[in-house]
Amino acid sequence: MSKTYKPGQTAPRSGQYGIVGPRGGKTNRERTVVKGEPFPPTEKSGQKYVMNDPTKNNAGKK
Repeated sequence: MSKTYKPGQTAPRSGQYGIVGPRGGKTNRERTVVKGEPFPPTEKSGQKYVMNDPTKNNAGKK
């Protein structure tokens, strides 16, 4: 299973994060989180986040 992140933890990368249940089951919900920002609260206790699609934008890099 991919690394999971709890609500309130700092996001290591920007991208789309899926919400999974306490035992790892998919909820079919996603949130966009920006690197360095905290993960938002989930709808139910025990849910966590997993990276689904990292941002591919390299804006600002030359």
